[in-house]
Amino acid sequence: MTRNRLKKTPLHERHLAAGAKTADFGGWDMPIEYAGVVAEHTAVRTAVGIFDVSHMGKVRVHGQGAVEFINTLLTNDLDRVGDGHAQYSMLCNDAGGVVDDLIVYRWSSDEVFIIPNASNAANVVAELRAAAPAGISVDDHHDDHGIIAVQGPNSRALIESMGMPADHEYMSMVRTEFRGEPVIVCRTGYTGEHGYELVAPVSVLVELWDALLSRRDEFGVLRAGLGARDTLRTEMGYPLHGQDISPEITPIEAGLGWAVAWKKPEFAGHDALRQQLADGPSRRLRGLLSLDRGIPRPHMQVRRVSKEPLAGDVIGEVTSGTFSPTLKKGIALALLDVSVALGDEVVVDVRGRESRFTVVKPPFVGPSTR
Repeated sequence: MTRNRLKKTPLHERHLAAGAKTADFGGWDMPIEYAGVVAEHTAVRTAVGIFDVSHMGKVRVHGQGAVEFINTLLTNDLDRVGDGHAQYSMLCNDAGGVVDDLIVYRWSSDEVFIIPNASNAANVVAELRAAAPAGISVDDHHDDHGIIAVQGPNSRALIESMGMPADHEYMSMVRTEFRGEPVIVCRTGYTGEHGYELVAPVSVLVELWDALLSRRDEFGVLRAGLGARDTLRTEMGYPLHGQDISPEITPIEAGLGWAVAWKKPEFAGHDALRQQLADGPSRRLRGLLSLDRGIPRPHMQVRRVSKEPLAGDVIGEVTSGTFSPTLKKGIALALLDVSVALGDEVVVDVRGRESRFTVVKPPFVGPSTR
């Protein structure tokens, strides 16, 4: 898609003025980096980084029995959490593949707010509307609300300095105001650090961004792009839709069975997933930690160790791979044959060169979200 046809968030001009490098992400022209991925990554781990994630979808589902309706479609069970709490869940297809993974915010039994991925938002809205019974409304707020992620050890102090509540527990949310407009302060994030996601009307989004940045000297606030967001989430082992999960990759294969409520009578894709659970998957998402200087990238082949370079059997493929700024070495998520065990040594074909890795269980870096 050409640059002038890409969608832009309300903060786009702010990003350009700050010298951001931008690129197509899910059909949106998004900032990838400002000061550099490593600097932005480090700011989130040590102080606080702010991300424009307004490209993510925003969907309000309301009406009598909204939670009951959502529970017939998504894998997880909203009855496991109380009002005012959030839950990670997935929408699957009939084959058990992941149409999208998303966060569901439960306000009451009759109202939920859903954040799907940017490129999947329209599909999620369409599927919800097609399945919704009379009395249930599905409102698409993709273009009239934005989201700013505030992530890092200084995030709570930063939020509170602006007069907004920030002392609520992980995976919960509260309603508040900024400049007279309603804002949702969600104790969620995609970095593994203590953090928040602020959902606000576009009418005050630029002012909110500027207000956060105005406190840069006091709290060490740094703008962060999607490049740092990717290295941060990979260090946590958090999956990215379209790479680590997809319509062809199931929650079981991705190690996300904990987000499937197996005792529910129904949800989209339940027959296929229950069959795969009974039979066992043929592949599993694992972590790879470099034993040398190799930097893995998506789609690189993973092989068994052999006496001849790159002659071992192909046992999988890297789905996400990067240099870890925290560990100072290459890390990856990879779909591997189930015969591969934790602790095994494997090799990755890094542009025709054999690079050695150990199979590990993520996260690569201990989370401090709570």
